Amino acid sequence: MSEAVMSEGLWLWLTLLAIGSTTIMTRGSFILAGEKGRLPPALQRALRYAPAAALSALVMPDLLLDGAGFDPFNPKLAAGLVVIVVATRWRNPWLPFILGMGVLLVLRKGAGW
Repeated sequence: MSEAVMSEGLWLWLTLLAIGSTTIMTRGSFILAGEKGRLPPALQRALRYAPAAALSALVMPDLLLDGAGFDPFNPKLAAGLVVIVVATRWRNPWLPFILGMGVLLVLRKGAGW
């Protein structure tokens, strides 16, 4: 076996070991700290919004960008605005989905299909 192949294999295992130990340390620190490692109440309140912020970061670029750049009149943005309005107005979980998809289909295909 050549020295380069062994060196690559060694670096691969060292990288996997480093990634694994980092994962164990970051996740295990909460278990080891127990009650002593409580987050401040202000940070706990702020972290309640982390899932919504992460979802927004994934969805908003797709709504705002159409093709190569920003297009304020794209069908996805209009459907997204309908979903936001319907979701804040009514508590039905299916209604925003149905109306948003309806608006998207009408704007993409046109009313005369």
